[in-house]
Amino acid sequence: MSILRALLAIFFPPLAVIDRGCGSVLIVLILTICGWVPGVIAALVILNKNS
Repeated sequence: MSILRALLAIFFPPLAVIDRGCGSVLIVLILTICGWVPGVIAALVILNKNS
């Protein structure tokens, strides 16, 4: 995970996981709407997964 991707995950989580697939973007978007912190945590977790 690059520094740019981590900063993007903090400021706009759904944009950071856009290349991980539609499901990841939807999950992060819903969590971001519910609360900013859960969206950031989910984005960082998805970005840290080795796939």
